[in-house]
Amino acid sequence: MAGSTPTTTPPRRRAAPTPLQLLLVCALAAQLAWHTLQPFGARAGHGAQAAPPLPPPMPLAGLRLASLGEPLALSKLLMLHLQSFDDQPGQRLAWRTLDYGRLAAWLERALDLDPRGQYPLLAASQVYSAVNDAARSRQMLDLVYREFLRDPQRRWPWLAHAALVARHRLHDLPLARRYATAIRTQATQAPDWARELEVFALEGMNELDSARKLIGALLSSGQITDPGEARFLAGRLEALQQRASSPGVDRPAAGLVR
Repeated sequence: MAGSTPTTTPPRRRAAPTPLQLLLVCALAAQLAWHTLQPFGARAGHGAQAAPPLPPPMPLAGLRLASLGEPLALSKLLMLHLQSFDDQPGQRLAWRTLDYGRLAAWLERALDLDPRGQYPLLAASQVYSAVNDAARSRQMLDLVYREFLRDPQRRWPWLAHAALVARHRLHDLPLARRYATAIRTQATQAPDWARELEVFALEGMNELDSARKLIGALLSSGQITDPGEARFLAGRLEALQQRASSPGVDRPAAGLVR
């Protein structure tokens, strides 16, 4: 129409095609995963001769994003990377050279991504706790204990192993008893032998009265369901009573078994 002002329609914003959006998401995830899995020294441009320190793991939120909805797969990938970290090009790192605080963080991230997974706790209790360094070994045992408390019925086997490490390798009977007590009181579905570990810790500490009370409590409460285990404990109780009545046996004040 003559004399009318032409109207201008602002251009419509068009969303990027779906394949392109997916490609961008995949690229972001790949970049996050790449930075997570790269040794710290490589990113910093260190030479191959220098052993890079174990980098801290990515925050859990970033790992979940990088997993693209497959956290279990990423958990396993983290464990593969962690266990290959000590095999650097041209050299093999001793476990005691690793930063065990960061190592524990990696294992915890793997468990956060896969709470039902057992491998991180197996690695902590049976692999990394075997380091020839008592302080680092204790860090791994502490990790196993913390994670046990989050899921006692599923994770008791690793705390049972931690109790044995504390007793036989670290010679720390109070720590072994602490772990064994946690199994007895919280892992109600653990087998009989695991819930009897506290008895042996008490015997090692010469807490004979407490050991006898504990055996009596286990037998009378019905927690021991296997007849063979019950007979074993009954025989153990009789042996403890004979030992306690023998002259020259120290009888420290027995604490209450809780």
